[in-house]
Amino acid sequence: MASGDLRAELECSVCLDIYTDPVNLNCGHNFCQVCIDHVLDIQEGSGGYSCPECRKRFRSRPVLHRNIALRNIAETFLPAQPDREESGVFCTHCVDYPVPAVRSCLLCEVSLCDKHLRVHKKSPEHILCDPTMSIESRKCSVHKEVLKYFCTEDETYICISCMIGGHKGHEMKSLDEASEKKKETLRNVLQKLLTKREQTEERVQSLQEHRRKVEEEAAGDTKRVTALFRELRRRLEDLEKRVLREISGRAERISISIRDLEIKKEELSRKLRHIEELCNMTDPLTVLQESDTGDLCDTEDGDNEDRERHEELLHDGGGLDVAGVLHTGLSDIITEVNVYFYIQGAADILLDGNTAGNYLQISDDRKTVSRSHRNQNHPETPERFQDYSQVLSSQSFSSGRHYWEVDVGGSDLWRVGICYPSIERGGKESEIGYNKKSWGLDREWDQYRVIHDKKWIHLPTNPSSNRVRIYLDYEAGRISFYDLCDPIRHLHTFTTSFTEPLHAGLWVCDGCIKICRGRR
Repeated sequence: MASGDLRAELECSVCLDIYTDPVNLNCGHNFCQVCIDHVLDIQEGSGGYSCPECRKRFRSRPVLHRNIALRNIAETFLPAQPDREESGVFCTHCVDYPVPAVRSCLLCEVSLCDKHLRVHKKSPEHILCDPTMSIESRKCSVHKEVLKYFCTEDETYICISCMIGGHKGHEMKSLDEASEKKKETLRNVLQKLLTKREQTEERVQSLQEHRRKVEEEAAGDTKRVTALFRELRRRLEDLEKRVLREISGRAERISISIRDLEIKKEELSRKLRHIEELCNMTDPLTVLQESDTGDLCDTEDGDNEDRERHEELLHDGGGLDVAGVLHTGLSDIITEVNVYFYIQGAADILLDGNTAGNYLQISDDRKTVSRSHRNQNHPETPERFQDYSQVLSSQSFSSGRHYWEVDVGGSDLWRVGICYPSIERGGKESEIGYNKKSWGLDREWDQYRVIHDKKWIHLPTNPSSNRVRIYLDYEAGRISFYDLCDPIRHLHTFTTSFTEPLHAGLWVCDGCIKICRGRR
């Protein structure tokens, strides 16, 4: 027996699905127990009961008998069959009990189960569709006829009568054609949405991976920061003691000098009294026999040293000395911070004259770049920028954390940044920020902007100082720019994965800018 025929034999005539816990009546017909119970519940109080299949009547509620053999066959057959999804629409003709509809007829305005669909008219005017409870919505509100066409001019659905009425002469499409065109548009939208979703998923995965790395890095940073602040507190306490000793030591040094001078004053007074005694003696032999006369007359001993020490104490720097101790101590502490966080200072960035454009002048110390209005006719080199007034550093960075500062106070139009050495040396692609190989910060009309791969981002903050800082974390793939106002202000951070060493880059349109010594 074919699968379709077997299914027909195993279908409950009430729910039109495979039997579940089948039971039979005395007339021999089988039903799902839940289905026949529901039918009998509906018939209760109507004066009698009847079989939904053969209409045999029963005076009292019939006894249900389990059909175990049929249940076993149904349970064996059911796993191999796809589930049928109910629409929630029931057959119009099954009035005694609800039976799910499989189709709806727009002409007759009825919904049909499998049983009634078999006997329904098949003529073309009987348009069948998926089961629907809103048949009226599929008909013309004016002519009450089935909607069959789409008017592209008015973008509305119409019936045949509409075609010879208000829509006469308009371009028409069948609903199938209009539907296919819309499906094509929807498929294009779907493809774009799928692409966007994939891109979004990639971004989510990228950020999740980055978060994992950040969390791992944060764990290490937390331990280092905890240890660092413990060490900083110890160092600051030591520095405080040194500074306080310096402050109290100033008065102590003066007190020691006063004590030494008092002793010297007493010694001088003793000599003075002794000499006065000699001068007052009348016996010349006694005066001449005085053995330590030379020592008494030596009054210059130590005068220069006392005078210098006196001047030094009178002109003691005081607060300057304290500031010196503080500055030295704090510098040592900053060095300690850099050690804890592995910050390598770009100690001495020098400009590479072989890369400088022909309208640039490089200072002798290779720190300052100036824009000239005359062509400098630099020797041709493969590294030289041909079309733009920009220059790279001779140093490159392929690991670690570095930062340096640029004094931009001498120019109104400038750009600073970082470049790969493989950046083009001619054409528009060679300009810093106009490619995927460089990242830049510049100032235009008193506003900061950043640029990468020809994409500009205008920053909401305006320049407030004449110095900017560039910070590079190679392993983390971060390039950050700061305005060195008070307090320091973060401007922007680019995040990427570096594939080459990096060079500092400068572009200047007027005046001059200068690289300052990087700090550790």
